[in-house]
Amino acid sequence: MTGSIMDHGFSEFLTFRLGSEEYGIEILKVQEIRGYDAITQIANAPDFIKGVVNLRGIIVPIIDMRIKFRLGSATYDQFTVVIILNVAGRVMGIVVDGVSDVINLQAEQIRPAPELGSVIDTEYITGLGTVDERMLILIDIEKLMSCSDLGLIAQSVN
Repeated sequence: MTGSIMDHGFSEFLTFRLGSEEYGIEILKVQEIRGYDAITQIANAPDFIKGVVNLRGIIVPIIDMRIKFRLGSATYDQFTVVIILNVAGRVMGIVVDGVSDVINLQAEQIRPAPELGSVIDTEYITGLGTVDERMLILIDIEKLMSCSDLGLIAQSVN
């Protein structure tokens, strides 16, 4: 898929919660949504990598987004889910507090991410989406998963 996510006039996002905030990722990157269950921990892995799961023969790393975004410790309950992603040919999972819905955003509903200086790393935020009274933080999951501290997919050379 080349070009902007806005080539068709709208984009579909899967929305999920981390704490009190709502986030959105491109639906095309989502492979499936699973309940949070047994994860095999990996010794010496960074704290935001919860471990791995065996998904039909594929070993899938699981990243806890609340820890990655420094949003405090996560509590795992019946709403906690793992979103299985396929990013740049690599399968991985992210743990989130809950999945909300799938929404279509028109280009005019998306604002650029504000410049917040070095206080908050906005490198992975593509923009802010507004739906009625809801504000969604839109994440470039491919950029996030290829960042140097995660290194789960090869850095793309542009």
